[in-house]
Amino acid sequence: MQKRQPSSKVSVQALHSLDQTQDPTGTAQGARRATKAVPVGFAYHASTEVVARTKRRFKSNAEKRRIVAEADACVLPGEVGLQLRREGIYSSNLFNWRQQLRAADQTALKVKKRGPKPNLELAQTRRVETLTREKLSLKSS
Repeated sequence: MQKRQPSSKVSVQALHSLDQTQDPTGTAQGARRATKAVPVGFAYHASTEVVARTKRRFKSNAEKRRIVAEADACVLPGEVGLQLRREGIYSSNLFNWRQQLRAADQTALKVKKRGPKPNLELAQTRRVETLTREKLSLKSS
């Protein structure tokens, strides 16, 4: 009586025999090329069609201010949603632009110090020098 081989060995042998098929010239090829001979310089390409990408929506600061002012002027229910659809923007854009306008207005109203801006690195270097001088003077006395 003949022993039965485990199924895993049978499937491995079957795959191996499929993988080593021969073309008409007699040379062994992989499973991909077994059905048809492929020229050496030939390469498979998906598609050569160039697909246009959608441009990112960009709104200038003046447009943002105009849209926020129009949205603030809306009083009836659904008017803001209608305006957002007409402009092609999301409600989160409107929220972010309102925050940006508030922040810009606050910075514009802040008092600006006149004169040159302080150099923090130079100030730190001077402070270290004065502290080392004090330390040396305390050691020597």
